[in-house]
Amino acid sequence: MKLGSLKEGGRDGTLIVVSRDLQHAVKASGIAATMQAALDDWSNVAPRLNALYDELNAGKVSAAFALDMTALASPLPRAYEFVDGSAYLPHVERVRRARGAEVPESFYVDPLMYQATSAGFLGPRDPVVVPSEDYGIDLEAEVVVVTDDVPMAPTLEQASAHIQLVGLVNDVSLRGLIPGELAKGFGFLQSKPRSALSPVLVTPDELGDAWQGDKLHLPMRTWINGQWFGEAECGVDMQFSFAQLVAHTAKTRPLTAGTIVGSGTIANEDTSKGASCLAEQRTVETLRDGKPSTPFLKYGDTVRIDITDTHNVSIFGAIEQEIAPLRR
Repeated sequence: MKLGSLKEGGRDGTLIVVSRDLQHAVKASGIAATMQAALDDWSNVAPRLNALYDELNAGKVSAAFALDMTALASPLPRAYEFVDGSAYLPHVERVRRARGAEVPESFYVDPLMYQATSAGFLGPRDPVVVPSEDYGIDLEAEVVVVTDDVPMAPTLEQASAHIQLVGLVNDVSLRGLIPGELAKGFGFLQSKPRSALSPVLVTPDELGDAWQGDKLHLPMRTWINGQWFGEAECGVDMQFSFAQLVAHTAKTRPLTAGTIVGSGTIANEDTSKGASCLAEQRTVETLRDGKPSTPFLKYGDTVRIDITDTHNVSIFGAIEQEIAPLRR
């Protein structure tokens, strides 16, 4: 099934069930008021939401309405936790090679992850507001999963069973601020503003054969200012599955329902498929030409991120955003 949230009903939005073709929706307030409320009681709520989803797709819901993407908040307008990985090692290897550094052996057996910003997510059509273009504004097209309550130190099988929803994220990065923050040895802060989730989140069964081994096996398609930028394969070169990422995150603590776990920027060894972030493209250019030629995003630039099925139909809805200045 497919779920989203309307920009109404308060800070956490109003939960809606969305049709498979993303054309219609119905409020699920009689079942769960918000996405977080649904995840808090997932085992009881999910079957009822799924029944409503079947009725909606069959055209049997009188309260259904046409879906307006601009009326959507993030499916999870705020989350208790968002942890992001860097599961695509071709990206890590290239970045380190460009600066003459080796990849530590531990990176191949132990996921690289950090605690990301979760107090609020941008809606899929909301602008990305940044105080200065000089910060090096970058998109990062990633896949995310959302869990229900995960116990501490789960097995991989247990971690997999707690993955309830799948979606996309534009994990915005401010590249000009990252080096200074990492040099302090304490991680990201100002360099990671709010991100945007896809219009809907979907259950893994909705993905059919494209969801195998706790990985999504479809291309991540990105455009900048309407021009093709990349279509890296999500299921290729992913060193760690989502079950491994969830298990790693929960090694020493349980995870609260609604925890979001990100894959990191989708990147392949084959660079002909383009990139999913500007930093990746600039690294490829540096290794090839000795310097980058692709600029970071500027005010007025637009970004589009989407994944389509084998019939070229959007699965999660596209993230479409414009880069905008801070208005004081």
